[in-house]
Amino acid sequence: MMNYLQRIGRSLMLPVAVLPAAAILLGIGYGIDHEGWGSGNQLAAFLIKAGSSILDHLGVLFAVGIALGMSKDRDGSAALSGLVAFLVVTTLLGPDSVAVIMGIPPEEVNAAFSKIDNPFIGILSGLIASIMYNRFSQTKLIDALAFFSGRRLVPIMSALAMIAASFVLLFVWPVVYSGLVAFGEGISSLGFIGAGLYGFFNRLLIPLGLHHALNSVFWFDVAGINDIGRFWSGDGVKGVTGMYQAGFFPVMMFGLPAAALAMYHTAKSQNKKQVASLFLAASFAAFLTGVTEPIEFAFMFAAPALYVVHAALTGLSLAIASLFNWTAGFGFSAGLIDFALSSRLPLANNPYMLLVQGLIFAVIYYTVFRFLITKYNFKTPGREDASEQEGAIAEAAATIEASSENKHSLMAKNIYEGLGGKENVISIDNCVTRLRIEVKDMKAVNQQAIKATGVPGINIVGPNSIQVIVGPSVQFVADEMRGT
Repeated sequence: MMNYLQRIGRSLMLPVAVLPAAAILLGIGYGIDHEGWGSGNQLAAFLIKAGSSILDHLGVLFAVGIALGMSKDRDGSAALSGLVAFLVVTTLLGPDSVAVIMGIPPEEVNAAFSKIDNPFIGILSGLIASIMYNRFSQTKLIDALAFFSGRRLVPIMSALAMIAASFVLLFVWPVVYSGLVAFGEGISSLGFIGAGLYGFFNRLLIPLGLHHALNSVFWFDVAGINDIGRFWSGDGVKGVTGMYQAGFFPVMMFGLPAAALAMYHTAKSQNKKQVASLFLAASFAAFLTGVTEPIEFAFMFAAPALYVVHAALTGLSLAIASLFNWTAGFGFSAGLIDFALSSRLPLANNPYMLLVQGLIFAVIYYTVFRFLITKYNFKTPGREDASEQEGAIAEAAATIEASSENKHSLMAKNIYEGLGGKENVISIDNCVTRLRIEVKDMKAVNQQAIKATGVPGINIVGPNSIQVIVGPSVQFVADEMRGT
């Protein structure tokens, strides 16, 4: 199970990598025109729309990324199938479609269906598409239907599978969504403890996309709280209004960037450059704009227990800020831009104490994350399993001449032969430095033949799983092998 979650986490790295740039564009645009959201400034409108084009469509990005990453040979038809699956469910369960299917007026459609385009549905769509690809990509149909055989069959099967899933979600999704709204209304009377519980469950529900239901209770006028609207309008109680927003600033501006630093410091030395490039941009986006998904999705599936700790620390932050009546608010998210804008509002109460709290939480996040990662060997980015010989990869790579297409092609061919040929290879995957291969019969693998290609090492990780350590050029070798 843990290995499966780690594979999901690796698959998300492709769409997650684009999020920091999109967050920064949106944040700068909002900073230019924070009241009109672009309506009063053309440059702001351009930047906001450019950033929103990515951040508003996490669901479809995750559907494509998961389908591609979880398929056995990362073929483009798997990504297409993920898109097809996502389009099927979001179209069938969109508010207008549900009104027709259920035979009810549009205004009576459960609010849950207005939030069907979310990361959870994207991940579900990608997983279903990858399962369909792994099952049907080699299926041969009768001659009359031969055109639809193999990879062409996968999008069709993905659509059919998603229709069945949509039927289930038609009844399950409103129950879950409405239940969360009722839960939020129940904890809203618990003062600072309620604020802490809200912060905990807000983060915990991010992977499912269900945090929107909880947010609506506290941030908007669902249960009469309307924390965001009342804070910005000045129609509230100083030190109280804003209690469901303030505690996010220490986490988003300081805590998560510190967690990213801990993950960078605990990454293996040969992987630090790639990890740094991801987390540097993601941390800047979190600090400036409050968009934390690039950091959170980098470890939430690779180390679920660590994500629960993050959710608990977020709840603690909201509880502390609420207990001491430190308040600030946001119109976009809890980043520097919103902090600077909201700290001047009438209902802001000792907002700069949130920065002090943030510095303390940075130390807590860094210490806790680094301790837990090393103590329990969590597979955060850059810490994937490796053989004992992998520490020498950087040195070995430095002694190898500049790579060429012929060299990678020859290495791929020889490794394939050492694995027992195409008939013995089930799937080929790769991480930063290793080929991850599933074989039918490990006895057919000739380890000496593989080592003769000059690879730094081989690691047998299961009865049918073998890792071939190639080095930084692993992607080119993997691409050649998939094309074999």
